[in-house]
Amino acid sequence: MENKEISKTCLELARKSVENYLKEKTLLKIPEATPDFLLENKKGVFVSIFKKHNNELRGCIGTFKAIRENIAEEIIHNSLSSAFDDPRFLPLKNEELDEIYFEVSILEEPKPVKNFDELNPDIFGIIARSENGKQALLLPDIKGITTKEEQLSAICQKAGINPEEEKINLLKFKIEKFSEQ
Repeated sequence: MENKEISKTCLELARKSVENYLKEKTLLKIPEATPDFLLENKKGVFVSIFKKHNNELRGCIGTFKAIRENIAEEIIHNSLSSAFDDPRFLPLKNEELDEIYFEVSILEEPKPVKNFDELNPDIFGIIARSENGKQALLLPDIKGITTKEEQLSAICQKAGINPEEEKINLLKFKIEKFSEQ
């Protein structure tokens, strides 16, 4: 899937959708020159926003399964959610646009984890679900998470799952990541 045109378009869609919303308060329309791959396929997408000066997270929202018409729509909507609806952060302001960079992660279909040894936090993101409906997702290659044990601990904490008391189902997935940095 990786090619420069798709990478460039994904990152432009992310940035322009946020800029457009800040300026016009409207949803960005998909540009006519958008590559067919982004129009003809449905996949989960996460959009992450980071501060340029220290690479700290500024927002990250996504979908692990497609809920929109195509990948381009997922990017547009998830960019806005990441910028304005991530409950961990205040909504992004216009004056921050020059101080941030975007990453777009296109998710492959999640697959069940049969054995803990299959995990690798550099390669696979994971989804954890408990029997009582708690769930969370971690993208791969997260700063500070270098072992599968750390990855499992982080996702259980994020989901509010106590692995000592609750049965956990794990799914793993790969991503195609594009970054402005």
